[in-house]
Amino acid sequence: MSNNDYQKKVAYFSMEIAIDQTMKTYSGGLGFLAGSHMRSAYELNQNLVGVTMLWKYGYYDQVRAENSHMEAKFIQKFYSFLEDTGITVDIKVHDGLVKVKAYLLRPEIFGTAPIYFLSTDLPENDYVSQTICHHLYDSNLSTRIAQEIILGAGGAKVLEQVGDIDIYHMNEAHPLPLTFYLYSKHRDFEKLRSQVVFTTHTPEKAGNSEYDFNLLFKMNYFSGLEPEEVYQISGERGEKMGCTPAGLRMSKKANAVSQLHKEVARDMWKDVVDPRHILGITNSQNAKYWQDYKLARHLKSGDDEALLARKKELKKRLFHEVALQEGDLFDENVLTIVWARRFAAYKRPELITRDLYQFLDLLKDSEYPVQIIWAGKPYPKDHGAVEIFNHLIDITYTHKNCAILVGYELDLSAKIKKGADIWLNTPRITREASGTSGMTASMNGALNLSINDGWIPEYAKEGENCFIIPSRTDFNSIEEQDDADFDALMKVLKEQVLPTYYKNPKKWLEMMKASMQDIFPFFESGRMADQYYRELYNAEVKEDLVIKK
Repeated sequence: MSNNDYQKKVAYFSMEIAIDQTMKTYSGGLGFLAGSHMRSAYELNQNLVGVTMLWKYGYYDQVRAENSHMEAKFIQKFYSFLEDTGITVDIKVHDGLVKVKAYLLRPEIFGTAPIYFLSTDLPENDYVSQTICHHLYDSNLSTRIAQEIILGAGGAKVLEQVGDIDIYHMNEAHPLPLTFYLYSKHRDFEKLRSQVVFTTHTPEKAGNSEYDFNLLFKMNYFSGLEPEEVYQISGERGEKMGCTPAGLRMSKKANAVSQLHKEVARDMWKDVVDPRHILGITNSQNAKYWQDYKLARHLKSGDDEALLARKKELKKRLFHEVALQEGDLFDENVLTIVWARRFAAYKRPELITRDLYQFLDLLKDSEYPVQIIWAGKPYPKDHGAVEIFNHLIDITYTHKNCAILVGYELDLSAKIKKGADIWLNTPRITREASGTSGMTASMNGALNLSINDGWIPEYAKEGENCFIIPSRTDFNSIEEQDDADFDALMKVLKEQVLPTYYKNPKKWLEMMKASMQDIFPFFESGRMADQYYRELYNAEVKEDLVIKK
């Protein structure tokens, strides 16, 4: 598209955006994706601004306790490079007004679209109001809802002082209050829908919030609208409001984040919207930020020797971090398997350890040695996920070829992806909407060893650019599925991955190069940012696909 096709003024609302290691305003994949979108919007000169929250204590700093278990620290952050815009707006939360100040991250600072960061941590606010922007995804329900009101309604009100907005893009349902704020201004449902697009990122229940209507009305979630108006435009009635169904109904177009997720989402929400309302715009990541430029240069020049030498150098850099954190000295000549992303039960970080005896045999294999690294942040109040993280520490700390790293943020994520040989991805099938970490690993010469879920079916050429773990959904229980997937994982590892790496280095090199080449151009976020304009922002509503009765 030409720059003329990017002229609609778009405001991109996201609860988290991962911009730079210096800005800890994100938790994981949603933020990483938003950051890549902001970078590509800048590179394409799109007429887009971001809107997010300025989290005083970030998500959390992941450190170690005395026994080496994970510990969450909440440390105040300062960002002197953010510009005070002078814009402060009042937003009603409960019965009081909360002042919301907007700070601007200018494009030239990190090479992104301009981004407005919203804060309530102001001396003019009472202490409770100040705490609204203290913790990303606060565990207190009322605080979480207040955060969404500030992001959605507060962000929309800030933008009124910046200039006209043509399209409001809700990245997930967190900013949903903006739709009710916009509707309260003109009371025109079709006008509202023509202005709003919506991205749904997950089939997981935790990512599709439902809130008690009575609480939402008490907190002024609906910008003063009467109950019957809210029920009518959201299509939600009863005791609770489903945020995702409401977002789907109040948008002109919506999208899932992979082609497989599109089918899952269409089936999930078939009683809410016509399936054609939900498009598939596959997530992608920004190569300029994520790809090692020397690896890319050697691949382009066809210098295989230099490519392999650079990969070993990147492994050494990762292994320096392993030595610092764990005291283990890894070998750059040994196959290195990495599992690193947000720690959540359905992603199954511990799957490779399911049969401890087989796992220990894998660690002790002298013919085909391996090194395994885990990293990622669980939600700090998700005690089950934290327990999995700590359990992995407990069962591996005596093994010199295993490491569990803390501090999984942008810098460590990049270091791990550049140093990995195998990027292990083991979600329960159909529950990983996209899983973009594997894209950035592939950009850096890692091979995906993955369940065929999320973005992988669109990319995978089995045995050519990745390894696939066969999986099914027709099991009687989760335990039965996990047993079968563990067996399949170990079979692929022992019969394909390890023999190829150690016995057929020529094939490994060809797969490594294919892994890097096949990412482009589709899984680079320039395509994604362009597709959003073409298929969502510039789309017209030609037929009513919304609100099934």
